[in-house]
Amino acid sequence: MARYDAVIVGAGLGGLTTGAILARAGRKVLVIERSNSVGGAASSYKVGDLFVEGSLHETSDPNNPRDPKHDPLMRAGVLDAVTWIPSNTFYEVRGGPVGAPLTLPDNFDAARRALIQRFPDVREGIERLLGEMEQIASAVGVLSRGARIFKSPSQALGALRSMLPAIRDWNLSLSQKLDRVFGNNEAVKAALAANLSYYHDDPATTWWVFFAAAQGSYLLSSGRFVQGGSQRLSSALARAIKTAGSDVILRRTASAISVDSNDRIASITHTAKDGSDPQSVETTRVIGNAAPEILAALLPETSGAKLLAAYGHRQRSISLFALTLGLMRPPRELGVSSYSTQLLPDWMTKLNDYAQATALMADEPGRRMPPLAIVDYAAIESGVPAPPYVLSVVGPDLLSNWTGGDQDSYRAKRARWQDALVGYLDGHYPGLRQSITASTFNTALSVQQYLGAPQGAVYGFAPTPPCSLFSTQKRSPATPIPGLYLASAYTGFGGYTGVIQSGGACADMILRER
Repeated sequence: MARYDAVIVGAGLGGLTTGAILARAGRKVLVIERSNSVGGAASSYKVGDLFVEGSLHETSDPNNPRDPKHDPLMRAGVLDAVTWIPSNTFYEVRGGPVGAPLTLPDNFDAARRALIQRFPDVREGIERLLGEMEQIASAVGVLSRGARIFKSPSQALGALRSMLPAIRDWNLSLSQKLDRVFGNNEAVKAALAANLSYYHDDPATTWWVFFAAAQGSYLLSSGRFVQGGSQRLSSALARAIKTAGSDVILRRTASAISVDSNDRIASITHTAKDGSDPQSVETTRVIGNAAPEILAALLPETSGAKLLAAYGHRQRSISLFALTLGLMRPPRELGVSSYSTQLLPDWMTKLNDYAQATALMADEPGRRMPPLAIVDYAAIESGVPAPPYVLSVVGPDLLSNWTGGDQDSYRAKRARWQDALVGYLDGHYPGLRQSITASTFNTALSVQQYLGAPQGAVYGFAPTPPCSLFSTQKRSPATPIPGLYLASAYTGFGGYTGVIQSGGACADMILRER
């Protein structure tokens, strides 16, 4: 029986980051992936001539040492393996409480100026809020380096001091924080959090400190896109693992994890996708790039129950739908004026209305459309092939919106919603419908089926405020099962930055162990 120092279940960004760091540190690693390629959500693929980006539309710049991705990607050996293209602006927001388009730049100084110019009556609040976000994002970027930061006591102390604003308002939701600063000025609130679906679907249950750190990371280091799509980064991580002498196997499914008499990891079995050809390998460490309930099903019953007890009470994140359109004309010719546009519907009169959007697709298309994040890859040097020119349209969704019927009724309802969304977009960008040459529409059900994500959750656990400053809901790679770790959105926070940071934290924990 083959033996590995660590076996990773799933080749998403978290697992691949862990694997690359461990392999480059001399550990023998095996990555097991059931799909035909690595990357999970961070994949790019083609449907006919249409290029589909499965995950990344924009992230903060990992070349900035203050960015939480910088350290793990550098140690994984892939920081320079891809080209990080500037997105030039953070986003343009239009509609809803904001009204006329407002462009939010992707750095703190320019963002302050743009917001103050548009909302001069709340200048003091804008300066205060962005100042706190900058302090929190800077501190999180430093502290994300883990124990290594304390080799420089002055830097560590400075980072901890910068966290004082977070400690003061540690338990506030995003809504509570914005209400405290801006009162009933809904326009400035919506302008600051128009891209809420990057993180969650309800400002009243979004943790303010998380939002400040995540949103602030874009404004601290500016926005970036992996030229050619997120598959480039996923593939680079897999190459780093194999170059270091470890293994990545595709089209294999983890079928069982065994433990010894002390409930410690002992081995793992994997099979072909049809269940044939079972093979087992010895290992004392299994790293799950998957939801806890997926891993629990692989463990013996008692161990699986222990794992579920540790995570079963945690609220799962939102899901998303993604409509990808291939156009015969560049989107800018149709009036799409930014790389990233947050289109808020007219029925939204306050930021808290955002929460109503998640369940809209439970019904038939009607007058109310959800808030949309629109990405025009032709607006930057994205490396996305064209024509057709790719326009990606994303919004909040729920798995329950699409369950309860057979496949035919699901497909018919999905087609009706796709047509309604296209008509809505055509109203804002006349000529768009006639320009479409190809399209694909993925829903929360697609997320569940293709990624194996329970409840269609795309960000792991929801970023809700903690119960206490020292909450027992710790976000750690360790699990109650000795030798079983998590390296995914279920370790820390979801999103591109969160899973890479989680992967680095998992590798560090294992490397520190004897």
